[in-house]
Amino acid sequence: MTTPLAGITVLDFGQIYQGPYATLLMAKGGANVIKIEPPRGEPLRRRVIAAGGDTTLPIAMLNANKRGVTLNLKSERGKDLLREMVKRADVLLENFSPGTMDDLGVGYEVLKAVNPRLIYATGTGYGISGPDRDNLAMDFTIQANSGIMSVTGDPSGPPMKAGPTLVDFMGGIHLYAGVLTALFHRMATGEGQLVEIAMQETVYPTLASSYDYYRRTGKAPPRAGNRQAGLSSAPYNAFPTTDGHVVVHVVTEEHWPNLLRAMDREDLLDDPRFQNHPLRVANMDATEAVVAEWTSTKTKTEVAAILKRARVPGAPVRNAIEVMNDAHMHERGMLQHVDHPSLGDVILPNSPLRLHGADRPAPVPSPSLGQHNQEVYGDWLGLSADEVAALKRDGAI
Repeated sequence: MTTPLAGITVLDFGQIYQGPYATLLMAKGGANVIKIEPPRGEPLRRRVIAAGGDTTLPIAMLNANKRGVTLNLKSERGKDLLREMVKRADVLLENFSPGTMDDLGVGYEVLKAVNPRLIYATGTGYGISGPDRDNLAMDFTIQANSGIMSVTGDPSGPPMKAGPTLVDFMGGIHLYAGVLTALFHRMATGEGQLVEIAMQETVYPTLASSYDYYRRTGKAPPRAGNRQAGLSSAPYNAFPTTDGHVVVHVVTEEHWPNLLRAMDREDLLDDPRFQNHPLRVANMDATEAVVAEWTSTKTKTEVAAILKRARVPGAPVRNAIEVMNDAHMHERGMLQHVDHPSLGDVILPNSPLRLHGADRPAPVPSPSLGQHNQEVYGDWLGLSADEVAALKRDGAI
């Protein structure tokens, strides 16, 4: 196969969502990704084991196309094994709390001495420097601290987090980008590099409209519900239908007359309240009432089809079941049915990165805990079966 990251070996200490997503993108790009977990499993897996299970869909989604081993970094023999792997690796990625690997004696400076070409990537909440370095960070807490929650939710209600785990995955995307940038740097210089991202910093640009609201008004941006965050565009909202909701977003001045014709409301083409963006924003309630009156008589599928024909941005508000069975993404190969040894038939995502002319590896189910210990420590590092058994017996793996 011709894959862009063929020949790149990644030591993946990623846990929960952030790190594993970055290395999933690498695995889907053809890299040899070795997922390394403590003998009792990474935190996401431990939740499942504690509940009497083996794996979950998130584990299967984020660890496909990887090999899995166990390694105890609190064991001296475990640290020796890591150093041996680092000699053969290109990338090591982790998203532990700042200083965790240093405290274990296997931080960047130590491993850099073992392999100067190593790219060491670390993802944290607030970075590895600065006064907030040691603040505990999860997706939820970063959403609060970054300002996301302050502008999310109904204007009359409390701050709300976004439904998806946006911050973790934004962190994972930036970790991936950092590693690839460092690989490009290494091609030119032959040198490895320390790569770090802070989740707080990765989501700062997402509030661009809110920052603009402050620039224009001098006031703290409000929660706008489903309206545009900067309250500078209308119609821009989720509107009721007979079976749910549909979003409508008029972006250009051409979209508004297109929408009026689609709604059979040409009588409003010359209405002075709606002639341009500033006027529609000034008359936002009236603007939205016109749209809602129309959408509320049709299904969300009917509205979406009419908007598509009229070339007006819009979409039905779909639930997770509808999205998992999206015919478009299945046709493109982004979503695939995979026969997982623990979960059975599941729908798993492919990489959204498409490099035309390069092969896409076939989906491989996520490994069970320590599934590839013999393959990695035996075949790759050259240890005998008895030596691998001894490592297991001594608690090193």
